[in-house]
Amino acid sequence: MLLLPERTPMDKKFDLLSTIEYGGCSAKLPAGLLSEVLSKLPVATDPRLLVDVDTHDDAGVYKINEETALIFTTDFFPPICSDGYEFGEIAAANSLSDVYAMGGTPLLALNLMMFSQEKIPLNVFGEIRKGGHDKVSEAGALTVGGHTIDDHPPKYGLAVVGTVHPDQLITNAAAMPNDILVLTKSIGTGALVSGEKNGLCSHEDYNRALKQMKHLNKHGASLAVKYGVRGMTDITGFALAGHAMKMAEASGKSFRIRSSQIPLLPGAYNVYEKGSIPGATFRNLEFTDQHAHYTRGVDYNMKMLAHDAQTSGGLLMAVNPDHAGALLEDLNRIDPEVSAVEIGEVIPESPRRLYFE
Repeated sequence: MLLLPERTPMDKKFDLLSTIEYGGCSAKLPAGLLSEVLSKLPVATDPRLLVDVDTHDDAGVYKINEETALIFTTDFFPPICSDGYEFGEIAAANSLSDVYAMGGTPLLALNLMMFSQEKIPLNVFGEIRKGGHDKVSEAGALTVGGHTIDDHPPKYGLAVVGTVHPDQLITNAAAMPNDILVLTKSIGTGALVSGEKNGLCSHEDYNRALKQMKHLNKHGASLAVKYGVRGMTDITGFALAGHAMKMAEASGKSFRIRSSQIPLLPGAYNVYEKGSIPGATFRNLEFTDQHAHYTRGVDYNMKMLAHDAQTSGGLLMAVNPDHAGALLEDLNRIDPEVSAVEIGEVIPESPRRLYFE
């Protein structure tokens, strides 16, 4: 009988999810704690600084001249999936999204990597970097280096520079009453990652979530510029509710959101129905607690899914009502992988920032 050598750890497919408790954007510090800390720090001031940290926007923006402003952002997190290449793709797409959320075009990217070569096979390092490189290339940008330190669990992301015309800059502080709220991706990635870890969702539903997280917000950003959108953000770790609340606050307005129109990834509701609710959801709920109102028609699971931490989520746009229909039609035609829908509208500032019905 032929005896084969035992497989070494290098021969096996390493599962990145085995290294973490919270992955992706759910690993963020609680939003309330972060706001408290940032409020005590000095703020840079310069007439060329078009967007700083005051409104908790998606990136900083610096005006170079009358034609060009630079968008500068960074994002990184622990693994959100098992496969190194897919983790690299998702982390890169998430980092690039902050540029898209401001109507910009990614230009340059630097890798940010924390990796333990003693605890994880080194080939996984290469897979993560390859996934990130390929996603940056898909965005039409260039990867120009980076920085790596020995650390565990692993974390990966990018520092990204993008460009935007100063007159086309989109911020989270420009929503206007009667604007239509458009969401470009379904929510539920946090639920499905939890469901996968706990055996509470199908592999098909989980893989659909991975595919959505890898998808760039490129077309949504370009159409937002085309249709003159001024208020926009992307939905990540603070969930739909948390990011909508910050956008409403920065704009000095309130948002009315119809829960029945929020697009959900297949299987996400069932995971919450089975009781597998990630801890980040409760932290996000605490953040919006005093600022959101729910009618009796909003059931518990939908309320919680509105607080489900998203990784590489969609764009939330405040669109002029005269343009919303055309924008939605164009986006769903040009980019059939998105699930862009109208979920509500902007209303004048009211006692609460968010009204879910």
